[in-house]
Amino acid sequence: MPTIDSYPQGTPCYVELTTPDPGAAKAFYGELFGWTPTDMPAPDGGTPYVSVSVEGDTVAGIAVQLPEQAGHPAFWGVYLAVDDVDATVAAVPTAGGTVEARPFDVMELGRMAAIQDPTGARVNLWEAREAIGTQRANEPGTPIWNELVSPDIDTATGFYAELLGVTWEDTPMAEDSMLASYRTLQVEGRAVGGALPPPMEGLPPHWNVYFNVADVEQSIATALSLGGSSVVPAFDVPDVGRMAMLADPQGGSFWLMGASPAAA
Repeated sequence: MPTIDSYPQGTPCYVELTTPDPGAAKAFYGELFGWTPTDMPAPDGGTPYVSVSVEGDTVAGIAVQLPEQAGHPAFWGVYLAVDDVDATVAAVPTAGGTVEARPFDVMELGRMAAIQDPTGARVNLWEAREAIGTQRANEPGTPIWNELVSPDIDTATGFYAELLGVTWEDTPMAEDSMLASYRTLQVEGRAVGGALPPPMEGLPPHWNVYFNVADVEQSIATALSLGGSSVVPAFDVPDVGRMAMLADPQGGSFWLMGASPAAA
């Protein structure tokens, strides 16, 4: 896939790991996905932010947990592109969401905010300036999909539709699929994400992050050898590919997506 130079509003544009141990995360994901990390000095002299790349193109970020997050497992977060973050944030309460962090500048890279949709799923908003977010995607070692998990899909998807001007489309699944249907996020006529109810009890509302790999089984074995753990064993989704959910050694969960054995 060629590199990406812009994202239309409403498109997932970046993923970021928040972790208590950025050094361990660099080692784990670097070995698993072939990432090259670059430490970005913090303005206050604190723990550097880590930008990770593939073939010189930014694919994701790694941030250290804030003091108030002490004891919380690592977690992956998703950013959605917006044209005007201040105007978008101003509309969040009317659409039924909650503003967690009001807009602020990230140096000259862009401007961001953090919000919750009405069902409690957290997501960040990104207004690009010098940095668009993920520059390379949809190939091994890079993000390939993002997915909203919510117990009230109609309310959650309606919020993003009103706030960002996106649409959602119900997609029937194959007869042997675990889901009767799946809802896709549509931006400019293209599916850029998905939404589904929690597949198991106890899952809070959240956005999932998927990374493409050439061989799901080999990537699982590598992750386990590096101290990761299996959360959902590998399975095939007809007409889509092979999936598995893992957790890194600090508890951050993420999905793998690759070609199914039949497709391969």
